[in-house]
Amino acid sequence: MRIALLDAGPLIALFDPREPAHDHYYGMVFDPELDLRLYTTWPCVVEASHLLAGRHRLAMLDWVAQGAVQVYPFDQAHLQDMLPWMQRYSELHKREMNLADASLYWLAQESGVTAVLTLDVADFTRYRLPDGRAFEIL
Repeated sequence: MRIALLDAGPLIALFDPREPAHDHYYGMVFDPELDLRLYTTWPCVVEASHLLAGRHRLAMLDWVAQGAVQVYPFDQAHLQDMLPWMQRYSELHKREMNLADASLYWLAQESGVTAVLTLDVADFTRYRLPDGRAFEIL
């Protein structure tokens, strides 16, 4: 079994067949040979829900509700960890780290999982965990 973090972009692509990355992520997530276990956070689910429309949104939320992806909650105190990362990456690279990305960065630290399904290749390529590890983009 392989564990990976799931960002909002691939979550959207999984449920909207019009998305260019739909076939890639659908094949990856639903391939029984890969035996992929997915972790995400509520900010990623909320972002995907906001950007998906109608039946696609409902299908995605039903999939999450059925436990297809493990959604990790964080306490409001964890925002104190996330805010400095968001500020640092926003100042250094003139490109903001949003809350969904910061929550996956937090989850990577908590879980030790650095493989990530994301369309934000430019962002996750530049992020480094405090111990220097880079994300492996799937």
